[in-house]
Amino acid sequence: MTFKLHDDLIRTCIEIQSFPLCRVLLNNDSNYPWIILVPERSDIKEIHELSAADRSILIEEIAAVSAAISSEFNADKINVGALGNATPQLHIHVIVRFKTDPAGLGPVWNAGAAQPYTAAPLDAMLNRLRRAFAKTAYSTTPRSQRDDPGIR
Repeated sequence: MTFKLHDDLIRTCIEIQSFPLCRVLLNNDSNYPWIILVPERSDIKEIHELSAADRSILIEEIAAVSAAISSEFNADKINVGALGNATPQLHIHVIVRFKTDPAGLGPVWNAGAAQPYTAAPLDAMLNRLRRAFAKTAYSTTPRSQRDDPGIR
């Protein structure tokens, strides 16, 4: 079966690039540098459903994104989570947190209204993230080499 990004993720995210396993997305909330990793595997809802090899790749991609955005944004903390209560496709949130961010010490979910990016800040953020990820061991996979036209 061909991989297809869930409609919720298409609606709420902007594609940054692809890593060997995951589609790398930016959550469209300018309150936080908020990355979402989606393993490009069909019909996967849980981490344990991935093969052992894919689980190993996933943790390395989470670590690479975490390190890149922690350094790039001088994060106080990086939050990593795979909830999936509302969106059943396996996706992992990797979120930069600051002591001064809108959610304070609490979780980012329902901490206030999302502030979608406008055009110029979005382009700047995407370029910044692509430069940060280029310093990792992972390279961009051009959209033309993937089955799913995805988002943006």
